[in-house]
Amino acid sequence: MPLNSQVEALLQFMADQPLLDFDQSSPADVRAAYDQSVMQGEPPKVAVVTDVLLPLEGRTLQGRLYVPEGAEDTPPLTLYFHGGGWVIGTLDTHDATCRAIAQKSQSAVLSIAYRLAPEHRYPAAVEDCFEALVWAAQNGARLGIDSSRLAVAGDSAGGNLAAAVAILSRDRGGPPLRHQLLIYPVTDLDYERASYRDNGGGEYFLGEAGMRWFWGHYLGDLDPNAAPNAVIIRQPDLSGLPPATVITAEFDPLRDEGMAYADKLKAAGVPVDAAVAPGMIHGFFSMFEAVPDAWIWIERGSSNLGQALA
Repeated sequence: MPLNSQVEALLQFMADQPLLDFDQSSPADVRAAYDQSVMQGEPPKVAVVTDVLLPLEGRTLQGRLYVPEGAEDTPPLTLYFHGGGWVIGTLDTHDATCRAIAQKSQSAVLSIAYRLAPEHRYPAAVEDCFEALVWAAQNGARLGIDSSRLAVAGDSAGGNLAAAVAILSRDRGGPPLRHQLLIYPVTDLDYERASYRDNGGGEYFLGEAGMRWFWGHYLGDLDPNAAPNAVIIRQPDLSGLPPATVITAEFDPLRDEGMAYADKLKAAGVPVDAAVAPGMIHGFFSMFEAVPDAWIWIERGSSNLGQALA
C-alpha cells in the first residue's frame, strides 16, 4: 500500500521542522523536542480525569485516571504505559490517547508515569509498571473501579512494558488480566528484519538510529540475553497469557517484530487479533488530530478491550 495521504501530509509538515541528531542529543534534548512536537487539539471527552499518586516501595509514581462518559458505577480498568523508547514521554504526551481509549472502550484508564532511562535503566520501568498493576488491583475501591476486570495497554516501548507486565503477572501470581493491547510494540533487538531495512532510514518518523539510541539508554551495558523482560520475543514460554490485540504499522521499522510476537503468542495458544495498519507509520495511534484514519484502529483496539472487560 502507499502511504496514507493524511500521514503523507503530516510527514511533509514534519520535514520542515529541525532534524534531531540522536548521536549529538542528550535525553533532555530529545525529551524537550518530543514534548514540543505533541499535537494539542481538542482532546476526546471523558467524564472524569484525576491525577493520582501510587505509593510503591521506596518510591511514589504519578498516574492519571480517566473515566469515560456513560461508564458503569465501577468500570473495569486498563493500565496504560506510554511510549517513548523508555526514555521520553509523559502523562501529558499521551493524555489524548488515553482519553480516546477510555471513550471507545468504556474502560477506565490509569496512565502510569514510570521511571525513565537512562536515570533508571532496565528493569526499573518494568518493575514500576508491574507494581502499579498490583497497587491498582489492591486499591479498586479508592479508584472507583472493578479490580476483578483488569487489562494492560501501551504503545511502542509502552507496548513492550504491557507485554512484559502480562508475563510478570503470570509468573509472579499477580492480578489476572483479561486483555493486553499492544500498539506497535517493541519486542526484539534485531535491526536485520525486513521492516528495518525498508523503513529504518528515519523518513517515516521512527528510524533505526532512534531505536539504537533508545535501546542503548534503556539497557546500557547489559547483555540483551540477560533482559528477557525487555527483549520479550526471546521469552521461552508465552503460554497462559491473556488474549492480545497487536496493531502494527506498515511503514514502521517495528512492524515485523510486532507481528512475530503476535505469531509467537498464537503458537503458544494465546488468542490474538493481529493486524498491520496499511499506509500508517509508527506513532499513528496518537496522531489522530492530523490522521483521522487512525480512529479506525483506535476503535478496533478499544472494542477488543471493551469486549474482554465486559
